[in-house]
Amino acid sequence: MRCQEEVPTMRVPKWLFRSLIPVSVWSTRDPARSALGRRLMRVLGTATLWMRRGRRQETLEGIGREWQRMFPDPAENPITAIENDTVYGEIHVHCPYRGTGNVEGCYRMMEYDRTMLKRIGGEFVVLRSQAEPGVTTCQVAMRRAGAPTDDLVPAHVRARRASTA
Repeated sequence: MRCQEEVPTMRVPKWLFRSLIPVSVWSTRDPARSALGRRLMRVLGTATLWMRRGRRQETLEGIGREWQRMFPDPAENPITAIENDTVYGEIHVHCPYRGTGNVEGCYRMMEYDRTMLKRIGGEFVVLRSQAEPGVTTCQVAMRRAGAPTDDLVPAHVRARRASTA
C-alpha cells in the first residue's frame, strides 16, 4: 500500500486575513451589494481551503477541527463543545460589525464559513453574532452536511423576529 505524502500547506498570514475583513464588511453591509458580497465571500472561502488544503471530514469532531484549522490562529476560534450531533465554537476575532445591529450583514459575511463547511462536509450556523448589541464573541454551530439544522435558530433570524415583535 502506498503512503500518502504530507502535503505542505500555506499558513494564511494573520495580517492578510485581517486586511480582508474591511473589504468583506464593505461588500456585505448593504443588501444592494449582497450578490457581490456572496461571490467575494465564496472566493475567499475557496481560496482559504486551497491554501490550507482543506479536506472533507467524516467525523463531527473532524469537521470542527478542520474549520478551526482554516484560520490564521485557531485559538481565536475555539471549539467549546461537541454534543447532540453538533460542534459548538466561538469566533473571538474582533468584527467590524460588533454592536452595529447589522446581523443581516453578518449573515452575508459568514458565507465565507458556510463555503468552507460545505467542502469540509458540514453545515454552519451563527447562533449569536457580534453584530448584536452587547455580544463580543460569535457563537456558532456545525453539523454534518445534510443533517437537519431547523432546531438551531440563526442569529439573523432571531434578530429579525425580535425587531418585528
